[in-house]
Amino acid sequence: MLQIKNLTLTHRRDLRTLVERFSFVLNDGDKAVLIGEEGNGKSTLLKWVYDPALVEPYCQWTGERAGEAGPMGYLAQDLTEEEKAGSVYEFCAACPAFHDLTPRELGDIVRQLRFPAEEFYSDRAVGTLSGGERIKLQLGRLLFQRPAVLLLDEPSSDLDLETLQWLEGFLRDFPGTVLYISHDEALIENTATVVLHIEHPREGKPPRCTAHRLDYRAYVQRREAGIAYQTQQARKEKEEYDKKMDKYRRIQQSVEHAQNAVSRQDPGGGRLLKKKMHAVQSMGRRFEREAAEMTKLPEVEEAIFLRFPEGTALPAGKAVLDLRLEELRAGDRLLAKDIRLRVMGGEKVGILGPNGAGKTTLLREIAAALLSRRDLKAAYMSQDYAETLPLEETPIDFLAPGGDAASQTRARTYLGSIRYAREEMVHPIAALSGGQKAKLLMTKMVLDGVNVLILDEPTRNFSPISGPRVRQALGDYGGTIISVSHDRKYLAEVCGTLYRFTEKGLVPVGPGEL
Repeated sequence: MLQIKNLTLTHRRDLRTLVERFSFVLNDGDKAVLIGEEGNGKSTLLKWVYDPALVEPYCQWTGERAGEAGPMGYLAQDLTEEEKAGSVYEFCAACPAFHDLTPRELGDIVRQLRFPAEEFYSDRAVGTLSGGERIKLQLGRLLFQRPAVLLLDEPSSDLDLETLQWLEGFLRDFPGTVLYISHDEALIENTATVVLHIEHPREGKPPRCTAHRLDYRAYVQRREAGIAYQTQQARKEKEEYDKKMDKYRRIQQSVEHAQNAVSRQDPGGGRLLKKKMHAVQSMGRRFEREAAEMTKLPEVEEAIFLRFPEGTALPAGKAVLDLRLEELRAGDRLLAKDIRLRVMGGEKVGILGPNGAGKTTLLREIAAALLSRRDLKAAYMSQDYAETLPLEETPIDFLAPGGDAASQTRARTYLGSIRYAREEMVHPIAALSGGQKAKLLMTKMVLDGVNVLILDEPTRNFSPISGPRVRQALGDYGGTIISVSHDRKYLAEVCGTLYRFTEKGLVPVGPGEL
């Protein structure tokens, strides 16, 4: 059992409270997903649960971890550069428990992971592994320690569809407790039995942290129904209250008018009106008490607002790309032959395939061809945001490079619409979460009015809260999208044309083949 009592996390730099008095209990076998907008403190909470020392440099906290959680394994979002440079065997050997494994125990882990035993002893550099191989290696090192609790920060990042399906089975079958963060809504829907939600309803208001023993679909439905009911009830009570107040004000004005008009020669009438006024005032106090007890409009965290301008549309008859590659190589390695891709205006193309096949290499070729075109205004979003984001600048500097007051005001408005706190607007971009960086890049594309988007895993860092809004914005986009993705909801909802990347080129994929 994992029990957290009254946890409060506050950012040291700007004293922004990320989590306030959050308590929850996870039992053996629970699969709990931690959700919330980007930058709400999910990764910080997960680190604290594993080891408060991990957040000590930038966060102050109160609260406690109680109960007998048992051994815990923590999977961070990213490996260190040192870990990437080292060999697979060195990565495994850094865990003392690896050397104590019996052949039977190692065999059990191999079967769980579907990862060859000999790979744990490989001299391959960790950084050369595919996304699927890397996540299995990391989970393997956690399993060496026989954990009762797994704490996983974005385990589904960079996984192809086959590995994602494997991960779903792994999470469901793990006998202990799992607390994880994921931006893959399909994975969450298929695995989570508990939902922990961190919300920041309004700037200046304390965060709201709740725990729900429901699967994700049931939670979303119940939450939306609850918000709708409370909103309807609050509006109904407000309407009835306003009618009563209108009647009250008319009575009050009538008595006040009569008091002003009463004759000094009629003291009896004045005394009667005074009694009436006392009754009116008593009625007013009663209405004030009623107002305090009325149902309030629900304070919910506003969803991000993201929409591309109408001027970005391209005519359907315009040829955006006519790519013909006899070979696609990465150094000396042959990735694919005979690649043909023709894309028209307004078309939304999704390319899928296994990790390490060469999809990103293909997308870079496409970007190189389109970014130089003068008849198009194209933008490229890499998986590595550092390629296109000036990490030392602030978000305002990035969106308003001119520095004039009008541009900065516009930048602040747009940043507010994607749920940036005022403090985050002036933080270095390097200090932002992956989701905040992704939203910043998307906003830059909106402001630049681009009509061709070249996107490498565009939704990989968007939370289940932001994800639907991003998909809607890209689905409504009038320009052309050429993308690589493993996000099943993005591929189904946004991409009208799908291809599978293979050694023999791009093979069309039907809607029911995902």
